[in-house]
Amino acid sequence: MTVLIAGSLLMTVLDVLTPVYSGRLVDAVVSSASADSEAVHAATAAFIALLVLSVGAVILRQMTFFTIIPFTLNTMADISAQAFFRIQRFSSDWHANTFAGSTVRKVTRGMWALDLLNDTIFLALIPAIAMLAGSTAVMAWHWPVMGALIGGGSALFILFTFLMALGFVAPMASIANGWDTKMGGALADAVTCNSVVKAFAAESREDLRLAQVISRWHNRTSRTWQRGTLNGTMQLSFLAILRAAVLALALWFWTQGMASAGDITYVLTAFFLLHGYLREIGMHIRNVQRCVNDMEELVILDAQPLGVEDVSGAKPIVVREGAIAFENVTFHYGDHTAPLYRDFSVTIRAGERVGLVGHSGSGKTTFIKLIQRLHDVNGGRIVIDGQDIAKVTQMSLRQQIAIVQQEPVLFHRSLAENIAYARPGASQAEIEQAAQLANAHDFIMTLPHGYRTLVGERGIKLSGGERQRVAIARAFLANAPILILDEATSSLDSESEMLIQEAMERLMQGRTTLVIAHRLSTVRSLDRLLVFDRGRIVEEGNHNSLIRMKAGIYRGLFERQALELTKGLMAGA
Repeated sequence: MTVLIAGSLLMTVLDVLTPVYSGRLVDAVVSSASADSEAVHAATAAFIALLVLSVGAVILRQMTFFTIIPFTLNTMADISAQAFFRIQRFSSDWHANTFAGSTVRKVTRGMWALDLLNDTIFLALIPAIAMLAGSTAVMAWHWPVMGALIGGGSALFILFTFLMALGFVAPMASIANGWDTKMGGALADAVTCNSVVKAFAAESREDLRLAQVISRWHNRTSRTWQRGTLNGTMQLSFLAILRAAVLALALWFWTQGMASAGDITYVLTAFFLLHGYLREIGMHIRNVQRCVNDMEELVILDAQPLGVEDVSGAKPIVVREGAIAFENVTFHYGDHTAPLYRDFSVTIRAGERVGLVGHSGSGKTTFIKLIQRLHDVNGGRIVIDGQDIAKVTQMSLRQQIAIVQQEPVLFHRSLAENIAYARPGASQAEIEQAAQLANAHDFIMTLPHGYRTLVGERGIKLSGGERQRVAIARAFLANAPILILDEATSSLDSESEMLIQEAMERLMQGRTTLVIAHRLSTVRSLDRLLVFDRGRIVEEGNHNSLIRMKAGIYRGLFERQALELTKGLMAGA
C-alpha cells in the first residue's frame, strides 16, 4: 500500500510542476527574438523538463497500476472468502429465512464496490487532493490572493460535494440497493423452483410477481439517479463560478502589470488542470458514496452473529460407541415463548436402532437437529458418549454423524464428487464400493459418463430413487458411528423402495441409528420406537408392544395407514 500511495503522489507532483514549466516556456518564447541564445536555452530547458515530466508520468502510471491490480484482487478475494466463510457458518434459522439469491447479490455487489473504491481512493482522490494542495501552495507563493481564492474555493467545493453525497444521495441509494437485493432474491426463487412453475403453468403469474418487484426497484433507482444527476449539475455550477473568479483575478493581475504572459499561461494551465481534478473529485466522492452504499449490506452481513458458535476452547468430540442422551432439555425456536421441549430426557444406547414416530410438528425433526447442534438448547444438555455437544467443535460433531435426508440435495457436480463429499480423499474404488452397498452402482454404470455424469442443480437429472441411493452411498463412505435416516420411501415405486430398504438395512449395521418414520411398515424391525406428541415422548417400545396398546397413538397411526393401503389396493383392483 505504501508503494501505491507513493506512486500516486509522485504522479501528482509531476502534474503540479507541468504548469510551472509551461509558463517558463512561454516567457522564454515571448521575451526575445528567436536568435537570442539565452532565450533559446531557457526555452529548450523548459521543453526538456516538460518532456521528462510527461515520460515520468507515463512510467509512474504504469508502475501504479501494476501495484494496484494485485492489491485490489487480493482484497476482493479476501472479502469474498470472509463473507462466504460466515455465510456457511450462519445458523439453520438464518438460512431458512434468507433468500440465497439475495445473499449472493450482497456479496458480489460488495466485492465489485471494493474494486471501484480502491481505484477511486488510490488513483483519484489521493492524487486530486495532493494536486489541490500543491497547486494552491505554488500559486500562493506567487500571488497569495490567487492562492487563497483557489484554495478556499476548492475546499468549499469539496465540503459541498461531501454534504450532498452523504445527505442527499446516499439515503435514497441505500433504499435502491435494498430493492436490488430483493430483485435478486425474487429471480433466484423463481428460477430455483422452475419445475413447480411449469407444473402449474404459472409462468405468467411469476412474470407479474417479478414485474411488481422490478417496478419498486425501478422507482427507487430512478430517484437515486435523479438525485445523483442534480448533484452533478450543482457541482458543475459551483466550478463554473470558481473558474470565472480565477480568470477575472488573473486578468486583473495582467492589467495591473503584476503578471507576465508566462504567468498568465501558468495560471491558466494550473487552474484548468486543477479544474479537471476538482470536477473529477465530485465524481469520485459520488463513487465513494456509491461504494459505501453497495458495501453496506455486506458489512451488516459480516456484523451479524453466527447464531450457533463454538465455545471458547472447544475441542473435537471423540465418539467410540455412539450413545446419545438428552438430559432435562428445554428448547424453543427463536422468539417463541412456549417451549417445544421442556425438561425433556431420553437415552439412546450405543448401536441401538431407534424409530421416531408421531404426527407432523410433534418434535421428531427438531430432535434430529438438536443432535446435530443446528440449534442450541435453552436449558439442559445433550451428550454423546458422555461429552456435552455444546462444548465441542461443531465440525467434529457433524463429522461423526451421517445423514440421509428425506429429499437428498446433490451438488451440480459429478456423481463421484457427490458420493465422495462425505470423504473428499476417497479413492475411485472406495466410491464404487459405497455405491454398490447403496445399490447405486448398476444405474450409475448405465449412464453415458458413468461416475463422471453431472447430476444437474440439486440432482434434478436423477429420479427420486436414484438421488436417494446416491445419498445412501455418501453415508456409507462417511462411515460415521451415528446414522440419521429421514426415511423417504413412501413416494417411491416398489422396486426403488426395495433397493433402498436393502441398502438402508446394510447401512444401519453396527451404528447408532435414528430413523424418522413416515411409513410405519418400515420401522417394524427397529429395536425401539419413540412416539412423539407435542414435544413429549408419550409411548415407547418396539412395534409388537406398541401395536397392542389400545387407544395408543402408534396403533392409531398404524391402523390408519393400513386402512389407506387396503383402500388403495381395492381401488386399483
